[in-house]
Amino acid sequence: MTDAREPDGRDDVTGARREPGAPCWVGLMVHAPDTAREFYGELFGWEFRPGPQQLGPYDRALIGGREVAGIGRLPLDRNLPVAWTPYLAAEDVDRTAEAVRLCGGTVGVGPLDAGEAGRLAVCCDPAGAVFGVWQAGERFGTAATGIPGTPAWNELVTFEAAPVAKFYETVFGFARDPAGSPDAERVVLRLDGRAVADVRGAGEALRRARGPHWVTSFEVDRLDAAMERVLRLGGRLLAPARDGGRGRTVLVADPEGARFALLEGPR
Repeated sequence: MTDAREPDGRDDVTGARREPGAPCWVGLMVHAPDTAREFYGELFGWEFRPGPQQLGPYDRALIGGREVAGIGRLPLDRNLPVAWTPYLAAEDVDRTAEAVRLCGGTVGVGPLDAGEAGRLAVCCDPAGAVFGVWQAGERFGTAATGIPGTPAWNELVTFEAAPVAKFYETVFGFARDPAGSPDAERVVLRLDGRAVADVRGAGEALRRARGPHWVTSFEVDRLDAAMERVLRLGGRLLAPARDGGRGRTVLVADPEGARFALLEGPR
């Protein structure tokens, strides 16, 4: 099912801005944007259009003329990982950045203006996972969901779920799943009763890997075919495909090592 939003990200029924705290965009910062555009263009059928250049070269990825993600070049003077970064909506990014600091997180970039599109900050939670904050101007964020090549879900993989979930609850107003979770190391974050993200505790094994990080899942039509494309285009499969509550999924990496997941929804 296609999301009923126009290319600028406005809901064409209500015209409403994204609710504060809602995941509204995903961006990838890499060393070689040309290689990344070729990889994701072939994998998801994305086309590209220049976007704001405040942090250097940056392109918006589009499907059918609607914006779904961004790819930019890593600034040489910024200590940022090669990774997909989810952005959470905010009414006032400066106020949200201050709340991040007060709750034990850090602000690594901004807040700064992204031209007329909006205002952003790039932050770390207390465990070290990087995320973004987006205050909409002319652009409200991802303009299509529910079709192949669009962001489908975001999961935070961290040391312990509960303490980090509390940080996001305090800063963004999330509520936990009222029914609770049978898994003490998994917390579902909700806005107005709607699930918007997962927080999963993976324990100390993360210290030997890449540390706490967010993983964005992108919708695909056929998972097996998408996995084959990842390998053919120079990416890697990081774990076997598995079945879950949202469908069949697999964790992969692009040629520069940025992790993301492919998700084939229930048929």
